[in-house]
Formats: sequence, structure tokens, C-alpha cells
Amino acid sequence: MQKSHRLNSDWLQPLVMLIPSGIWLLLLLVLPTLIIFELSLVPNIRPGDVVNPSGFENYLRIIDPLYLQVIVRSLILAVCTTIICLIMSFPVAYWIAQIAPKRWQNLLLLGFVLPLWTSSLLRSYAWITILRPTGLLNSILTQLGLPTLELLNQTPSVLIGMSYSLLPYMILILYASLEKLDKRLLEAAADLGASPIQAFWKVTIPQALPGITASSMLVFISGLGDFTNPELLGGASSMTAARLVYNQFLGATQNWGFGSALSMTLILVISIAIALLIKFGEGTPQR
Repeated sequence: MQKSHRLNSDWLQPLVMLIPSGIWLLLLLVLPTLIIFELSLVPNIRPGDVVNPSGFENYLRIIDPLYLQVIVRSLILAVCTTIICLIMSFPVAYWIAQIAPKRWQNLLLLGFVLPLWTSSLLRSYAWITILRPTGLLNSILTQLGLPTLELLNQTPSVLIGMSYSLLPYMILILYASLEKLDKRLLEAAADLGASPIQAFWKVTIPQALPGITASSMLVFISGLGDFTNPELLGGASSMTAARLVYNQFLGATQNWGFGSALSMTLILVISIAIALLIKFGEGTPQR
């Protein structure tokens, strides 16, 4: 009897501790998602209309090539941003974690975190002053006798802004993973005749794979939902899913049902990315 009471106590105590966080998740995540899903079933709903779900017309509308192109463009921008950040972040994170003196590591990390202390809106406007036709970049190119570049309101400017905004997150996560590298495995690989490139691909990458996966998923998810950089740096020619959702709720379109369907589609894509992160991002590489 005493053993049964102890088992019940061991089971109830964690459950009671989860109640506060469970309430917050229910109020701030589950219920809003259910409301969005309900709205997504109402075609052509406007502010003040009565919610009366009637079908999946809004989801079928997403298949329209015009809107499907916007979603595909958003996915491509998020994937390209992830690749750019990974290529730029890995050498930096590796150098900080394995080569830079220990006393300088925290200061170097702080240098990459500092831009996050400013508003994303301010950072986007800073890139506008650099990339506009009369901006800093073209002024330098003109002084060097080189042709100027038309980057603002183009896809490259969006990629630059998104990569700059998300680069610190990837560096921090990769640093946390690369700092834990087992150097004995690298020494063993060298003793067995492996070249530095072979040791990098067969020893370093497998150990850093959880950090690579986690940071890539974080950047992909953040890039997919980015609104500020495409809006300010991309212009009208760079419509993304986040901007399309904004137009349905707060723009001239005012179609909350279709906007909710787009939101649920993004939630589904992000949920799949998070599921992949949980499945592959927390695994321990085999040694």
C-alpha cells in the first residue's frame, strides 16, 4: 500500500509542476491555433463577419499557381538563407571554438551577438542606406571605377538582409556544438593516415551534425516567417508568404479566411521542420 502511494506521488508531482506551463501553452498556442483553423474554413470572411465554417475552399485556393509561386519563393529564400548562413558560420564558429584563445572566445561571441540588441527594423534600414543606388556600396564602386549594382528591391538584397539577421543565431549554436569536439578522435584519425580533409568529413562533421541540424532548422524556420527584410529590401517584386498573410489580415484585401489558411499552411511546414529537428537534431553521433 505504501509502495502504491509512493508511485502515485511520483506520478502526480511532475504533472502538477507542468500545470502552469500547460495553461500558458493552452492559452497562447493551442487556442489561437484552433481559432485560426476555424477561420481558415470560412471563405471570404471580413472583420465583423459571423464565423460560419463551410469547407476547405481557402486551402484549395492556395493551390492556385499565383499563390503557390509565393510559397515556393518563400521556401527557396529560407533554404538559400540557411545555406548562406551555414557556409559563413561554420568556419567562424570553428575558429572561435577550436583556434581562438580561450580568453577571447566570450568577447568574440559578444561581438556577433551585439547586432541582435538593435531592432530588426533598424538593421534593415541600415542595409537600405548601403544597397540603394546612391548608397555606400555604389559610392565605393564608383570611386574604384567599377560599374554600380542594382541590388535594392531585388532578391539578392533580401538574401543579404535575412542572412545578416540570422547569422548570429547559427554561429552561437554551431559554437556550442563545435566546442565539445573530441580532439582525441582527430588525433586517432591522423595516426591512422587520414588527411585533414578526410578527418574533417569523417570526424568533425559527424560530431557537429546535431548542431548543424539544429541551427539550420532554426534559421530555416525564422527565414520562412521573416517579414521585415522582404518588405523593406525586396520591394513589390519580392512577395513572400509572410507578406501575403499580412495583406490578407491588415492590407487592402481583408480576407481573413484565406489569410488563416495560409497561416495554417506555414504552421504545418514549420511543424514538419520542428519534427525533423527533434528526430535528427538531438541525436548523438556514433563514434
